[in-house]
Amino acid sequence: MGYPRLEIAESKIRLNCEYLTNFCSRQGIAIMGITKGVSALLPVVKAMLRGGIEKLGDSRMKNIRALKEAEIGVPVYLIRIPMLSELEEVVYWSEGSFNSEVDVMQALAHKAKLYNKTHKVILLVDVGDLREGILPEDVSKTVGQILDFPALELEGLGTNVGCYGGVLPSPENIRILFDLAQEIEKRYGIRLKTLSGGNTATLSLLEKSNLGQGINQLRLGEAILLGTDATNHRAVPGTSMDTMRLKAEVIEVKWKPSYPIGKIGRDAFGNIPVIEDRGEMRRAIVALGRQDCRIEGLTPVDQSMEIIGGSSDHLLLDVTRCADIGIGSLVEFKVTYAAMLSLSTSSYVEKAMV
Repeated sequence: MGYPRLEIAESKIRLNCEYLTNFCSRQGIAIMGITKGVSALLPVVKAMLRGGIEKLGDSRMKNIRALKEAEIGVPVYLIRIPMLSELEEVVYWSEGSFNSEVDVMQALAHKAKLYNKTHKVILLVDVGDLREGILPEDVSKTVGQILDFPALELEGLGTNVGCYGGVLPSPENIRILFDLAQEIEKRYGIRLKTLSGGNTATLSLLEKSNLGQGINQLRLGEAILLGTDATNHRAVPGTSMDTMRLKAEVIEVKWKPSYPIGKIGRDAFGNIPVIEDRGEMRRAIVALGRQDCRIEGLTPVDQSMEIIGGSSDHLLLDVTRCADIGIGSLVEFKVTYAAMLSLSTSSYVEKAMV
């Protein structure tokens, strides 16, 4: 197996799942394990299932189809709003989906009826992050329309914060979901089975017993896979953060000036570089670039080296203080959620279970 290589500790991911499922279940919360962060890599998904996850979610139908063809044996939901062009796949391969557009749900109902299936829907409510979702004042009317669609089951309501606008979860914005559920159940005489209160960022409320009433599901990916919470900029208590390491191979080591020689224009990505002149330095290049990874999400494990930049195929390091770095050396990096997402997607990066 070659390099660059993302090494994934299956056992630590399983232990993260065990801790989180036990912690959440004690407070009446079920976890939907989100697999998109590793492109639904099957060994990782199986580790999640061994850790107690009983329902999965992913944002890509290609991943969901692969999971179902692997006969994983648990329900899988599409967590991104379905495209009209993929509704046949959505109905055939997934048990349910998260939705916010009435026209899409109407078309979804038509496809589900054709396949003689009942497709579960979680209606997304926008509580302030301004990504996807129905505005709270429009939810009750929208529910009335959904209830008229054949072959759809309105499973519940869901919300999302922290992904686009960076809005933090709070007792106030999460309570919107509970209040709407109460109103809907009273108005339409139905029971909503699921109130999906957000993602890893919402765990902080649960830890402080501030999540409030009614919420009975969280959708967790980052906390399980990395033990981190990027939105709240913290480690998730009780989990391991040492679940993944990226290894890349050094292809050049030379002493060079730190500041480019000549007139500075734009780089290959259209940006004007801002580079500090730090004199001559020993520089290493590893065979990894922006085509493979969001390099801003990497941190060298060896704190004596520093990332100084990168292009599509090359990552540049200051290794002035690293005498043992040479051609063919392997450099290890910690990864953030953003880096993991891009690394798992890249076909140029090997994936290895350790």
